[in-house]
Amino acid sequence: MTYTAAEGRQQILDELASATDRLAVSLACVGAAYDLLDEQSGDRLEEALFRPVQHALGTAQRTYSGFASRYGLPARTFETPNAGHASQGAKAFIERAMDQAAEAAHQIAELQDTMLPVEVGDAELRAGLAEVRDRVEGLRTDARDFTRTLGR
Repeated sequence: MTYTAAEGRQQILDELASATDRLAVSLACVGAAYDLLDEQSGDRLEEALFRPVQHALGTAQRTYSGFASRYGLPARTFETPNAGHASQGAKAFIERAMDQAAEAAHQIAELQDTMLPVEVGDAELRAGLAEVRDRVEGLRTDARDFTRTLGR
């Protein structure tokens, strides 16, 4: 199937937007979990999960807007989603956050595998995509370690 460079760039933006939305949900869920924890546990959560997800989200948003700007494509703003009801509990929020972060990383990996970022993208885009994946790499293990010791 042939495509134009413009179509390829739009596909990149669409897929990156989807991954960025997932990271926003992940951050909202970690934030909701934080609100349910005591101060000491909250501090641990912030260090282990909140900051890495926050950095990944910020990198994804900058990568998206930078790429759109460089090629004169319409950018969008990313809204902060609702994490859900507090009755779910901190562990459920953390699990959902990690599922969303993992799916975002998977979407970015699939985008990278298409070679579109190489064919119609640029070096800044490729670096941004790699950085987002690096930031969420290992989060599930960190989340598992955190929840295993939660309440102890």
